[in-house]
Amino acid sequence: MTELKKKYLLLYLNTGGGHLAPAKSIANCIDKLSANVIEPKLIDGFEKANKIIQYIVEDGYRKLQRGGKWFYNFLYSLYHIPLVTFINDMVLTSSITPNLEKRILEEKPEKIIIFHFFLIRPVYRIIKKHRLKIMIYTVVTDPFTAHPFWFVNKKQHFILFSERLKKHALKRKIPEENLHVFPFILNEKFSSPIPTEKIPALKKKYGFDPMKKMVLIFGGGDGIPNGKKIVELLLKSHLDINIGVVGGKDEYLFTRAEELKKLYEMQNMQVFGYVDFIYDLLNISDFVITKAGASATMEILQLKKVPLIIDYIWGQEKGNMEYVRDNKMGIFERNINKLPTILRNLINNEDKHRYFTRNIEKQKLKIGTEEVTRFILNNNSPRLH
Repeated sequence: MTELKKKYLLLYLNTGGGHLAPAKSIANCIDKLSANVIEPKLIDGFEKANKIIQYIVEDGYRKLQRGGKWFYNFLYSLYHIPLVTFINDMVLTSSITPNLEKRILEEKPEKIIIFHFFLIRPVYRIIKKHRLKIMIYTVVTDPFTAHPFWFVNKKQHFILFSERLKKHALKRKIPEENLHVFPFILNEKFSSPIPTEKIPALKKKYGFDPMKKMVLIFGGGDGIPNGKKIVELLLKSHLDINIGVVGGKDEYLFTRAEELKKLYEMQNMQVFGYVDFIYDLLNISDFVITKAGASATMEILQLKKVPLIIDYIWGQEKGNMEYVRDNKMGIFERNINKLPTILRNLINNEDKHRYFTRNIEKQKLKIGTEEVTRFILNNNSPRLH
């Protein structure tokens, strides 16, 4: 008789790529390390949830990042008010819980790994209601400065990615034994850059000049604020460089960038939508214009490319920007009109370019995917709920 596999549920929401990407990486690593004994299941917390609420949370996030960041920052500041936190949490919990409860009872998982703060209350509510004995881990996907929702429930096993955030959690009166710090979770292929001698052929494959340096405009799965204006500024500056644009789910940026490419007859510019080959595009790039999303920032740094950060979400992404800026691994500049001059200086001054890459190397960055996965597989300490 075939022995049934143990099941681990990995729960995420599609609010940016920074929640799904680490969930996928851990799921793949569980497959690799568990010798086919454990079945990891990725579950979107909004599966069969109220579509209006799902639209507000997912599409509203994208739209506010593009055109109403000031309002997003205002909403974020309200989350520090306990009553606002409670009301918001209860509305989302009522929408998410029914299907999530059904899935948990059907799947009977041995462990649950949470990758979004909006899922914490629903999961613990279900566990308590049915008196289930399930190990739960919360992966705080913000490495340095986190959304306050992550720490509303203090009785969790937290997986963190910096000592800075651990200190913050301790100030929130979370017991130290509940806090587990690891290097950041990324797809493990980012630990192995493509060899230099293969870069020209890869540039050619994607439609770029093999001999020119390259700047990639990449803000993550939801695009980048002011993306159209950034593209136009670079084209007007006539930099002798390849330009790659990754629009992600931002269809407006994709369409406008294609129009600008035709208008300026830029042969060495390529426009992409939502891609599964960002590893290739980052490898062939020298500089990356980006916002300070956690996964995007860490992917850029892991491959020793120089990030030019033009924006960040106040609060949760601020620490990512500070990590890059304060360790002199890249440049933070809100005034996008300065980007052409910054890029020209980097292109024409190899010592300056090398200054940033050396500082990235000094950090001795590691990928924590396997360490985190082994911790989840092997940790059987008492359940905290």
